[in-house]
Amino acid sequence: MRPETERLMKWLCILAVAAYLPALGFYYVGEEAIFPITSLEMHHAGSWLLQIMYGVNVRHNPLFNWLIMLFSSALGWSHVLAVTRAIAMLSTLGCGLVLFRLTSHLTGDRGFAFFSALTYLTFADVALYHGWLAYADPLFSFFIFSSIALLWISAEKSSIKLLFFALVLIELAFLAKAMTAYVFYGVSVLVLLKRHRAFLLGIPSLALHALAFALPLVWFSLLPSQGQGGRMFDEILGKLALPGFNAYLGQLAGFPLEAVLRMAPVTLLVLYFALRRKAAENPPDASRTAFWIGFFNLLPYWISPHSSIRYILPIYPFFALYFAGLLWKGDCRKDALNWMGAMVGLKLVLMIILFPWYQSHFRGENYLAAARKIAQATEGFPLYATDVSSSGMSVTGYLDVLRLPAAPLVFPPANWENGYAIAYAENPKAGKTYRTYKLGGDTLYLLCRGQACSPTGK
Repeated sequence: MRPETERLMKWLCILAVAAYLPALGFYYVGEEAIFPITSLEMHHAGSWLLQIMYGVNVRHNPLFNWLIMLFSSALGWSHVLAVTRAIAMLSTLGCGLVLFRLTSHLTGDRGFAFFSALTYLTFADVALYHGWLAYADPLFSFFIFSSIALLWISAEKSSIKLLFFALVLIELAFLAKAMTAYVFYGVSVLVLLKRHRAFLLGIPSLALHALAFALPLVWFSLLPSQGQGGRMFDEILGKLALPGFNAYLGQLAGFPLEAVLRMAPVTLLVLYFALRRKAAENPPDASRTAFWIGFFNLLPYWISPHSSIRYILPIYPFFALYFAGLLWKGDCRKDALNWMGAMVGLKLVLMIILFPWYQSHFRGENYLAAARKIAQATEGFPLYATDVSSSGMSVTGYLDVLRLPAAPLVFPPANWENGYAIAYAENPKAGKTYRTYKLGGDTLYLLCRGQACSPTGK
């Protein structure tokens, strides 16, 4: 490969990462407010084990909150949204770096390693959406992918030391989100058994895995009365409940199509070159193994009646390695780099121009404006929150920060007599409608009780 091609890939990787930076200043998007809200509530309550939202234990694992609490306390809680997004972005960048190192180790080809990392960073879903949103998924994905990457290298080197660190990372993945981390890891072990049976089924490996897979029991024992383990199992079982026949057929047909589109433009290029018989028929061994790790981990989410494409975010890098292997040769690579460059350009336009315009004209800036108006209108009275919609949580997230050092908003007590409550809909039993705020396609209601309803109360 020519040196200028490698330099081009380096610069495209740098631009793909730098294009995330404007998002640090964006307003809330979707349900991003969940972790800023819960982190501030945990910090205020001095709770490190229980994730609290609106004063209620929501029984989710708190590692993401710990990181948010640590850096927000250091930088100031007014920056909590930017901190949360930065952790998500760094996690995405971390996946790209780990993919580069994994590919370099497995193939010995630095140029191909850059190409694989760039393939991942220019997946549409990674570049434009889930790669920067302030959700737990990027951190969860980083720990899972890094764990499996270390597992793979440990098997190649027959290194118990590396296997130990792989298992540490999978424990962190569990603490970051869910028990499905062990499913991703376990499926990957089954794929790697074909070539590394002696090492993975050896006594030291089995002993380490037994200890690692016992951690959830230790964790749940710290919370004996909270039912967190039961909630996690119920959540998994709930996704297996069959919907209507037509809905399930739609899931089976739609999920792979959505996956292809989320991993565009590379997936579309692979299909195009495959039809023209130009894609590599024999990609590197590492790419083929990566495909099977990705495919068998994707399969449960494909056949699950209730699923979401973001659940397979941890295996995106494996598909990136596979697609990179198909496109690495000749004209395919040249065209792929052109399309990857176009994706980076689209990302820059979206982040610098289109998304800020959308937030200022439709959703985003109006969340902060509504929070400021509510803070002013309710000053001196108790204020509660009942709206758990994305727009309601966004306004609550801003209110929690605007009202500091006052306590974060919680659900109202059963018989509250005086004050205000943020609600998703009008409800005379809950309170009299005091004011309304239009938030894109939603309306937020400020309800009141007692003296707070008096026009002269303000």
